[in-house]
Amino acid sequence: MQAAQRKEKYNHDKLQKRLRRNVGRAIADFNMIEAGDRVMVCLSGGADSYTMLDILQSLQRNAPVDFELIAVNLDQKQPGFPEHVLPDYLDALGIEYHIIEEDTYSVVKRVIPENKTYCGLCSRLRRGIIYRFAKEQGYTKIALGHHREDIIETLFLNMFYGGKLKSMPAKLLSDDGENVVIRPLAYCAETDIKAYSEEKAFPIIPCTLCGSQDNMQRQAIKKMLSEWNKQKPGRVESIFTSIQNIVPSHLLDTDAFEFEQLGVVKNEQAPDTDAWLLGAQD
Repeated sequence: MQAAQRKEKYNHDKLQKRLRRNVGRAIADFNMIEAGDRVMVCLSGGADSYTMLDILQSLQRNAPVDFELIAVNLDQKQPGFPEHVLPDYLDALGIEYHIIEEDTYSVVKRVIPENKTYCGLCSRLRRGIIYRFAKEQGYTKIALGHHREDIIETLFLNMFYGGKLKSMPAKLLSDDGENVVIRPLAYCAETDIKAYSEEKAFPIIPCTLCGSQDNMQRQAIKKMLSEWNKQKPGRVESIFTSIQNIVPSHLLDTDAFEFEQLGVVKNEQAPDTDAWLLGAQD
């Protein structure tokens, strides 16, 4: 029995160290947290955000710089939402927190037809409320719990449905220039987060809005990636590495690379290229 307990503790410690290492590396790579920062940790009640808060608190205790962590939850007034769960959990932690109450649930249900996905409008409403609250409270960073697989799935969603080669950045300046968004779990695998959440027995609150819908595009992408990884283990890791190794000269974006100047000979007698191209169309 003692041997089994020691093994269980060893595996838990190993998992926690891996998450700490990956979060610490992301913070360092993107300069996510600086001395004096007041970090708004967005807590949804899901495994990702619980893990993010837990690991950030762990790192905070030994960090070389001082910074604050403030947990913030947006209560969207979903029917049956257990309002006591997060306050009870956060009170036990002894961490400063705020619960924002905004009935975005009714807005989304009223505006979006039943057979359409709620995520787009829901996320825009949440983002607006969170950005406004962060500015009012003087928070310098907004931490979101998106992990490695979220970033990869977003890459394919934008490719398949948006015609753009982009994903979720680990650090982002909002369009109005007034909020900095960070994703400390950017290097963390979804499987590690799920395992850690189960070991820690976080009081998970399921989503009854976006999370309750079937056949969403993101779920289709998730299934595709899962099947790919079963066929060729390591493919997800390879895709994620590719996002960090961009070669603009081997793509087709003329704004990202100056193809026009590639191999051009500076000669006053050079022909009028535009005129030649126009003539070729006759």
